[in-house]
Amino acid sequence: MQWTQYIDAYCERSGPEYWAEPVNAVTNAAFVIAALTMWRRVQGPGLGLARALCVILGLIGVGSYLFHTHAVVWAAVADTTPIAAYVLLYIFAANRDFWGMSSLWAFVATLLFFPFAYVLMPMFEALPVLGVSAAYLPVPAMITFYAIALRKRLPKVSKGLAIGVVILMVSLAMRSVDARVCTTLPLGTHFLWHILNAVMLGWMIEVYRRHVEAQQS
Repeated sequence: MQWTQYIDAYCERSGPEYWAEPVNAVTNAAFVIAALTMWRRVQGPGLGLARALCVILGLIGVGSYLFHTHAVVWAAVADTTPIAAYVLLYIFAANRDFWGMSSLWAFVATLLFFPFAYVLMPMFEALPVLGVSAAYLPVPAMITFYAIALRKRLPKVSKGLAIGVVILMVSLAMRSVDARVCTTLPLGTHFLWHILNAVMLGWMIEVYRRHVEAQQS
């Protein structure tokens, strides 16, 4: 793997220069703002995983900033690794605290996300427009599954997850059409993916926080 290989993946990028994607770079502040906002809200007991999610949310912003400035392979890894960590930790938290699993079984159930994503990936890759974001689509699919499955057990959590899915799908649409609008909108739409995704990830922490605090009251 060539760690310094240049990657030109987004509409706004005009060349290999550091500030070739200024809007895409700066809008990563949304992740840090969401992380700091939620950090202040998750200082109660039993919210250790929520605080960990806030830290990872902040790292998503840092990693994405590095990618949209350096635009090389190592920065792409720095971009995607925190996202994967957030998804897996949230699934673990949902398994443990929404479903009441032990930590061991919550971990085992979290690993099922990998075959779940593998099976669905070919279908997502074949989708028009959204197919370019196929690697992300198992996430809203999983959240939708949990929202439906929890609708009787935890209706408030189910509603919160459903809201998260809606925000995420709009966010993914903005990511997916970025290259298609280049001729008419040189700025692209990827920056909206950052802003909406930051809102969505912060909201998912809020859904988890409300549930944990409700269980303690």
